[in-house]
Amino acid sequence: MTAPDAEQPAQPKGRTFFYVRVAVLLTVLLFVLGYAWRDMRSRSRRNEWSRPLRVAFVFVAPEPLDSGVRPALLEREVALESKLAEEMRRYDARATLPITVEIVGPLSVALDAPRPPRDGGVLEAVRYAWDLHRFTSTVDDFANLDSRLYDSRVYVVAKPPASERPKMVEGASQDGGRIGVVACEIDERSVDFTLFVATHELFHTLGASDKYGPNRLPTVPEGLADPTRAPLYPQQKAELMAGTRALTPTLAALPSSLDELVVGELTAREIGWIRAAPETR
Repeated sequence: MTAPDAEQPAQPKGRTFFYVRVAVLLTVLLFVLGYAWRDMRSRSRRNEWSRPLRVAFVFVAPEPLDSGVRPALLEREVALESKLAEEMRRYDARATLPITVEIVGPLSVALDAPRPPRDGGVLEAVRYAWDLHRFTSTVDDFANLDSRLYDSRVYVVAKPPASERPKMVEGASQDGGRIGVVACEIDERSVDFTLFVATHELFHTLGASDKYGPNRLPTVPEGLADPTRAPLYPQQKAELMAGTRALTPTLAALPSSLDELVVGELTAREIGWIRAAPETR
């Protein structure tokens, strides 16, 4: 009499579910890594300047603005594009139109942009990234804006002026990312200044660094529009990433016109307008 075949133990259901979960998580991880790699490559290609970058300046108005603000913004949109083309041609005579700007709004949305964290902690950074995503997504939905069409977007939260004197504007941007945020006061007289600051934040998304030090004073020489000027002060124009026009070593003025905008040599190198010379052997 032969002994019956011993039955093989059944595979526990829990182990099967474990393998399925691992497979799903690995698939999601690969998708996320692939998306991140493609997005990083797409962002780095912006600095090749093989085509004009398409940029949106999205104006959000939690309070009613003067009726003349939007026409003034649209009028100066072309002036800003022309000024940036003029600056790029100082470094590359073949340059045509590096950036096209689209003014969106002002949108009547009762929203304020989230403030970036001050302590630099990981949890605060994650919370800020989430709050920023919610803010931009809400504004995009309200404006029916397809964010995929733009290389960078700068969201300008604009309110009516509280006084006759222009104020320093608060801004924050993703360094090398796609999104910048500006909080400002605006009327017809300050449209150029607001566009100047929005462009400052735009250049942060392209990899440019700030060119000012304590008390927002331009650093020397990279923060000066004309570091070879003699006498050095007062400067007649304002380097974009310095944000102000140096009058003396300890005094600076806010720019009032796009005509004052200058992209300095270091900034031009950081965003790819000046290419490093190939090494010779």
